[in-house]
Amino acid sequence: MAESNCADCTLRAKYDQKPKSFAGRFWRWHINWCPGWKGYMKSLDEAERAEIKQHYRLK
Repeated sequence: MAESNCADCTLRAKYDQKPKSFAGRFWRWHINWCPGWKGYMKSLDEAERAEIKQHYRLK
């Protein structure tokens, strides 16, 4: 499997800058079903995963 670009995703950066922008809202919607994002999250250690879940208010 190819390495994920989720850590450096331009849409994720747009969400971080302006969450209510179209690009930001699209990224947030997209991560709910994106297999790349799910793989990225599984690749993180538990502490990093918890930090991202808290930052983006994920379940």
